Parts: sequence; C-alpha cells; structure tokens
Amino acid sequence: MLDPQAPGTLRVPRLSYFFPAHNEEANLEALVSEALETLPSLADTFEIIAVDDGSKDATPTIADALAARHPDIVRVVHHPTNLGYGAALRSGFAASRYELVAFTDGDRQFKVADIGRLTARLAESDQPDVVVGFRIKRADPLVRTLYARAYRLANRIFFGLEVTDVDCACKLFRSEALGGLRVESGGAFFSAEMIIKLRAAGRTVVEVGVPHYPRTAGSATGAKPQVVLRAVRDFWSLRLRMWANRSRALRRGEPMTYRPAP
Repeated sequence: MLDPQAPGTLRVPRLSYFFPAHNEEANLEALVSEALETLPSLADTFEIIAVDDGSKDATPTIADALAARHPDIVRVVHHPTNLGYGAALRSGFAASRYELVAFTDGDRQFKVADIGRLTARLAESDQPDVVVGFRIKRADPLVRTLYARAYRLANRIFFGLEVTDVDCACKLFRSEALGGLRVESGGAFFSAEMIIKLRAAGRTVVEVGVPHYPRTAGSATGAKPQVVLRAVRDFWSLRLRMWANRSRALRRGEPMTYRPAP
C-alpha cells in the first residue's frame, strides 16, 4: 500500500518498532519524536518500544514519561541491570505484538525513515523472511571499523555467514519467521547467532544498503574490551558446539517469543 502523502513509501498494515537504549538520555526523546513523525508513513498501525537496558542515567525516567505521554503507542521494557545488547534485543522481540518487527539502535545512527527501504524489499516477489541492512558508508571510529571487518571475516570462515554487515542495527523480520528459533547469546554475538540459526532453519535473509550517521550524543560501548570478549566467548561456544553436535547446538538458547495483538 502506497501512502499518497509520501510518494514511493510502502506502507505495511502493522509494524512493531523497538530500540535498545543503555544510557541514551541525550538521544531518547529525539528518537521517539522522530519515530512518531515517521512511522505513520510506513505503517497503518504501529507501536514503539524502548528497551532500557539497566541505564544509570535519566533514560528510564524519560522513557516512562514518553510512554505516559503516548499511552497507546509508546511502551517501555526495563532491565533492572545492564544485561547486554543481545538481551535487550531479545526483550524487544518478546514485547513486539505485530506481524512485522523492525529495530534500530537507540543512538540515532540510523534514520527511522530508512526502515522504508527494508519494508519495500520485504514486499518484493521473493517475499523474504528477514531484511538486514548494511551500512553503505560506516560512520564509526577506525577501531570499531577494524573490529567489524575482522568479525565479518571470522563469521564467514567459521560459519559460512555471507552477510555484508551482520551487526548493522537496522533490521526487519516477519514475526512468524522467528517461530521455533532459540538464541543463546545475550551480548554482541546475538545478531550473528540469530542470522546463523535463521538460515540453518531455512529462513530467507536478504540485504539492503542503508545510510549510517555519526553519533552526535552519548557514548558508544560496542568496542569496550568486556563487550568484545563476551562476543568472542559466545562465538566460539556456538562454533565448538556445532562441530560437536550441530542439531543440538542449533536448539540451544532461549526461545524468541511472539505475542500477537488481536
């Protein structure tokens, strides 16, 4: 369905949009405002879910205020402590109620409008299950870019995962494609593990280029040593288990739940 007020924009019937947020007080209100302004051009019905991953700044307070201000649209999931990026994504998926689920990060390095690139690809004749973005030009410090290149190569060598940018935080899923999927990692390896297991289950995953913007507020945590070490641990845990017993390894982890709205 094309929105006459936004030529070329493909609107879907229902869309859940969520984002993880850890100490994002400087970005939260602007991101929700952007989503409220943009999502009507992408979906007839939508919801916005902020996942507060144990933030120690004003993120929880701001998120609750936004939910109170927009009670039928904005919801918040709180983690009492910082559980990690993968755990935040898991909570976002679990809270989503609609047939299509999209997410970006809470740092505003992606535009909500660019989810339209993903919905348009999802509607093409091959009807893929998942559309993952890849950053056309990465707007990150050199150290994060180098980490990303090494990580991409390792996933390709050890898992055969030929995805351009597996950790790009702009993705769209058909909720039904997550049925039966279990993901073990609660950290930065979550996205890679999820895509590895989706492909192993026969789900179709395609890619679309999306712009990437510099962070203008807050601070990144993805290159912290503890985050990297956790990802390395989870990477090798899955790889070793798959070598030992592939089918059992693919069944490990917590289920990706989905609670459809009426």
